[in-house]
Amino acid sequence: MGILSKRIVVLSGDGIGPEVCGEAVRVLKAVGDRFGHEFTFDYQLMGACAIDATGSPLPEETLAACRQADAVLLGAIGDPKYDNDPTAKVRPEQGLLGLRKSLGLYANIRPITAYDQLLEHSPLKAERIQGADILIFRELTGGMYFGEKGRSEDRAWAYDHCTYHRDEIVRIAHRAFKAAETRRHKLTLVDKANVLETSRLWRETVQSIAPEYPSVALDYLFVDNAAMQIILNPRQFDVILTENMFGDIISDEASVIAGSLGLLPSASVGDGAALFEPIHGSYPQAKGKGIANPIATILSAAMLLDHFDLQEEADCVRDAVQHALDQEVVTPELNSSTLYSTEQVGNFIAYSVLDIADCEVHRNNIKLGMSTII
Repeated sequence: MGILSKRIVVLSGDGIGPEVCGEAVRVLKAVGDRFGHEFTFDYQLMGACAIDATGSPLPEETLAACRQADAVLLGAIGDPKYDNDPTAKVRPEQGLLGLRKSLGLYANIRPITAYDQLLEHSPLKAERIQGADILIFRELTGGMYFGEKGRSEDRAWAYDHCTYHRDEIVRIAHRAFKAAETRRHKLTLVDKANVLETSRLWRETVQSIAPEYPSVALDYLFVDNAAMQIILNPRQFDVILTENMFGDIISDEASVIAGSLGLLPSASVGDGAALFEPIHGSYPQAKGKGIANPIATILSAAMLLDHFDLQEEADCVRDAVQHALDQEVVTPELNSSTLYSTEQVGNFIAYSVLDIADCEVHRNNIKLGMSTII
């Protein structure tokens, strides 16, 4: 593919979001330098910082910018002052839910990889997780999270309606089947079809689509069994497809396979727009300390490059991350004795993108804080 010019909206967000986003942008700039692409970065507000500045977790200016962008890169949202106030009417998370709905981001995609160098960081036994490689497709704009909800006048009872239309299932099912065709040709639908009518609709719909993908083996697990199997034998899974709430829970549970939330990226895609973000939260306790792990956000940037059909560039970023892990250039979360900060890890990965051999020359300077790229 030739030289590209792309506009990326950056929603740094709250807590450690600005720090990890800064390193992902640094790596994307290195990609642009190496491959001759032009990435323009437009910084906008969303989350608690947006509430503080404008009163809204998703200002109209931010939403308009995201609609016009080629992709959106998000750091993290959330703040304890809202988390600890159950009566708050306006919350940072409303901005993310609103953005997903407004942009039609109906599919969340989360790769779960067990890195050999980091098996010891997982609470699971190495022999159970070594070689695990799972891709989770979670439906993102339907189900209970977006259904009608309310409380009685006396607030003694509450309800959350879970609804799905067949079309909502069809569009993400096709994405999951197509992904399975490029991997190990297995798709697992996670539902609760023995109890829930919406799950029976999911199963009927996915079964009706399956004949279009004869090379993909389709199987089914109830969500409670799936939660257990992910821990007992994660290597049995290739691609997992599920509804919104089940996917929220299953994907967070699966993160223990990698040993750290700081390693796991995600993409939220629709028929046009796309949002890329790490799965970790805003981690306010680490804000400004330079200890946040930027790798999940950098790998989210690699997924952004995939979205642009820049496969070589995306692989280059993943290779650079692997090189950092191999050389133990990581933040204290992954190595308590490390001297590397968030910025230094980002610098090392950016140097690796430009030239892995050259980054070794600069390694000592990076450790000493004497070398900055871009």
